[in-house]
Amino acid sequence: MEAIGGDVSHGAASISAGEERSYWRWSKNDFFPEPSFRNWGAYRAALSRTGPRLRDRLLHRSTDAAELLALPRRSEHGLRRCLSWWDLAWLGFGSVVGTGIFVITGQEARFAAGPAIPLSYAAAGLSALLSSFVYAEFASDVPSAGGSFSYLRIELGEFLAYLAAANILLEALVGAAGLARSWTSYFATLLGREPDSLRIHAPALAAGFDLLDPIAVVVLIACSSVAIFGTRGTSTLNWITSLLSVAVIGFIIVAGFIHADPANLAPLFPNGAKGVFEAAAVVYWAYTGFDMVATMAEETRNPARDVPLGLVGSMSAITVVYCVMALVLVMMQRFDQLDPNAAYAVAFAAAGMKWAKYLVALGALKGMTTGLLVGALGQGRYTTQIARAHMIPPYFALVHPKTGTPVYATLLVTMSSACIAFFSSLDVLATVSSISTLFIFALVALALLVRRYYNREVTPRANLFKLVFFLAVIVASSVGVSAYWNSNPKGWIGYAITMPLWFLSTLGLAVFVPQQRAPKVWGVPLVPWLPSLSIATNLFLMGSLGYEAFVRFGICTAVMLVYYVLVGLHATYDAAHEENDTEAIKVEA
Repeated sequence: MEAIGGDVSHGAASISAGEERSYWRWSKNDFFPEPSFRNWGAYRAALSRTGPRLRDRLLHRSTDAAELLALPRRSEHGLRRCLSWWDLAWLGFGSVVGTGIFVITGQEARFAAGPAIPLSYAAAGLSALLSSFVYAEFASDVPSAGGSFSYLRIELGEFLAYLAAANILLEALVGAAGLARSWTSYFATLLGREPDSLRIHAPALAAGFDLLDPIAVVVLIACSSVAIFGTRGTSTLNWITSLLSVAVIGFIIVAGFIHADPANLAPLFPNGAKGVFEAAAVVYWAYTGFDMVATMAEETRNPARDVPLGLVGSMSAITVVYCVMALVLVMMQRFDQLDPNAAYAVAFAAAGMKWAKYLVALGALKGMTTGLLVGALGQGRYTTQIARAHMIPPYFALVHPKTGTPVYATLLVTMSSACIAFFSSLDVLATVSSISTLFIFALVALALLVRRYYNREVTPRANLFKLVFFLAVIVASSVGVSAYWNSNPKGWIGYAITMPLWFLSTLGLAVFVPQQRAPKVWGVPLVPWLPSLSIATNLFLMGSLGYEAFVRFGICTAVMLVYYVLVGLHATYDAAHEENDTEAIKVEA
């Protein structure tokens, strides 16, 4: 190991027997305990060794034991196992069923899918359900607070895990801020006022940043405070209040079908199949949030049983509910008459039920509140695992001894989101958040195939080459299908090449590469077909987001890489090599 600045001393990594440090502490060593950051001379020396260190970390893959045993010790106190499948199912419901179904259904039905909007929800739901299968297997095998970050560190290496971590943190910050600002708008609507009426206009600031939103900040802090005081209490509050959402959804479905007219379903495909899939890429965001449930596995009593039940069960039910709600809307009112901003409220008003807009606003408000509540739980856990790996300061990995919750990690995400929510309208960053989610879901599906077909201890080199080849063709053909679809072709030649390539590469993986590992308890069925289909659907939906989304995604990724090279790389290198040295000392002893 390189020696920079003297001996390594990580307080969070190891605590002497009987030694109990105060949780409420604030020192440079708590934030940057690694020797590379001991002083400016040590940091300059570390930067001079960036190349060798980068090669070391690019080839590094974590292990199940490291994610489940070694890293949690850096939190000094453990997260409490207090959740059951019932809690996880309602956490999934609370994190997913927010404003999406109420806001974007009318927009996409009117301008893209038309009366076929239920098919858009079905297509997006299939992709989300495939991803939930993948997350359920990983969370059963590796019940870590890190979720996808841990899964990718184990199977695809630290570098890709870092990119996923940075993108999920970006998604968490922007998503929570956007949800909080939407909360203010719906609250104003519930009071019978204009959406921006409760915001403070600051003409001195640039457009898009000139509507200050203190209410959004208060809502974010309130939800994170509940999450900080205990996981069990937060879960109970979530499922009890989620009964209100069930009641509102039940009313919309029953009352909607009473006022439905089947004649409104014609023409079913006003913009053809392309309109359906373009809408699917947008309404997919009504399903996001379920991955946060996987981060609760470390606090689940029996994760091998409870996570698949809670995660897959909630996503299956939500997909059905979304499709039925979308069908109700387009049967109540013609698609070309739908209000893109308040579709359900206007549709009920047209049916003579003007008072229903307040019920819809109340349901959306409640959905946003539980979305922020569950988001505070999941984002805090995810950030904790990232800090345990020293990709951000390990100070944020500390778990409070009394509440059993990561107070500092939760506050970090909350205060960052509050700053964004106070100033920004988030129109641009919301698109970046969307593409980040699909990128990560595709990576996790790829990681599952690596986990099933590659074991570094026993896999022959020939099988490794076959695996890499088939995976490369699966990804390339999936990108090809998406690119060809979005290039607006008139012929079918592109599909005649890319689709058979996807099928044959998946078949080749199933036939010519033996599986090296079976799931410990619960596994994705029909491997490699379902994970391969998950990769294809996520990449297909990514391609539907447009050129600008990829430009913004590239800019954000470049900024993330700069941070990694200047900070994250050196911190994780020091942490990993300190751990190796500690293990070597134990062996010698």
